[in-house]
Amino acid sequence: MFAPVHTRPFRVVLQWQAITTVAIALLAGLWVGWNGAWSALLGGAVSVVAGIAFAATLGLSLGDGRPAGPVKPLRAMLRAEAAKVIAIVVGLALVLKTVDGIVHAAFFSAFIVAVIVYSMAFFVGEQEPGKQGDG
Repeated sequence: MFAPVHTRPFRVVLQWQAITTVAIALLAGLWVGWNGAWSALLGGAVSVVAGIAFAATLGLSLGDGRPAGPVKPLRAMLRAEAAKVIAIVVGLALVLKTVDGIVHAAFFSAFIVAVIVYSMAFFVGEQEPGKQGDG
């Protein structure tokens, strides 16, 4: 089975999301205290979970990763994107409905930055920087 979760771009982007989320949480913690830090961590977590849902759905939809034509990968991408949107909507609703004392500015700032960072996966190559390919 093809597993996008194990690819270098996905791993790098998850690390970037974690780093930016923690940085925003530290700033929010200094700004408004524990509630701000917790809110930022939850905002980043919503985006991270949505990214994992995307990658897992894509992997399951593609199967062996060798589609015979253009229809299977397109369907897989649409399913994966739908899973990501559903995870975002459910995650945002769950946090906003159940967490008392949420600091909206910290929560949405971390969420938006994590979403933007996720889109940077396009620019991450499969090979480690400085390593040569097979030729």
